[in-house]
Amino acid sequence: MNLRRVIVAAALVAAAVPASAEDLLKLAVPQRGAWDTSIPDVGQRAGIFAKHGIKMEMLYTAGAGETTQAVISGSVDIGTGTGTSGVMAIFAKGAPVRPFSSEMTGADDIFWYVPANSPIKTLKDAAGKSMAFSSNGSSSNLGALALIKQSGVAIKPIAAGGPPATFTQTMSGQIDIGWSAPPYVLDDVKSGRVRIIARESDLEAFKNQTVRMNFATVDTLTKRADVIKRFNDAYKETIDFLYSDDPKALQTYADFAEIPLEKAKLVRDEFFPKNNLNPARVSGLDNAMDDAVALKFIPAPLTKDQLADFLKYYVK
Repeated sequence: MNLRRVIVAAALVAAAVPASAEDLLKLAVPQRGAWDTSIPDVGQRAGIFAKHGIKMEMLYTAGAGETTQAVISGSVDIGTGTGTSGVMAIFAKGAPVRPFSSEMTGADDIFWYVPANSPIKTLKDAAGKSMAFSSNGSSSNLGALALIKQSGVAIKPIAAGGPPATFTQTMSGQIDIGWSAPPYVLDDVKSGRVRIIARESDLEAFKNQTVRMNFATVDTLTKRADVIKRFNDAYKETIDFLYSDDPKALQTYADFAEIPLEKAKLVRDEFFPKNNLNPARVSGLDNAMDDAVALKFIPAPLTKDQLADFLKYYVK
């Protein structure tokens, strides 16, 4: 083979190989359009994950139940935004999963509402009524159960799916009390079509508690440790981007969520303090375990050794 043929062959091989191959991660993400669960999508749209050599495929779910099943079955690599008690529950049952970062700490976002003409003013008026949450194991599930317990009256919790599906059921009278998180239902609250009657932040223990986590199987966390590290780096960079002065940040989220820019700013500034999204912030787990036991998510609090194992892969 002469020199010219060698050069041509080398060029053809180079053309067939991507200049910067990206590692693919498949994610199960609950509640499409919510501010906190939008971080992977916004970061991908902004080119941040690509900069870290990662490409993602998103499977949007109605809540923790679908998300955990997708991870355990191997359909996806990572589950995001899943209630801490839900992740603890599947861990306690022996599922080979571990959280690797916090998705949300605090409880400034989730709220419960009724139609404007409902006679329900507070949860104490709701004896015998139904109250929505997304799915079993979600932070809205734990919040609803804790609020019902705090109210001291018998209210029936109902798994209703995401905010859009819940809104339809609530306004049609199938469910008495709906649940939501920004940006959903805010326009209806502002117009007076619905009234907020309870918030997750009404629960004192939730105010400084890590309420949602990102998690994966132990197999993924060990065999793809470098990819997970780069995912975490890109995730943190996306949070910084979303809270920066760069006008592209809010616009990217607004375009993704299909909402006006001013509503995107309202959602960020009034419901999601930046520190609540810190992936390395983990707090209030003792309270989380106590609640999970009281509400029968787990049979007993995790031991010191179990808790260390549970948090073994947590981002620093």
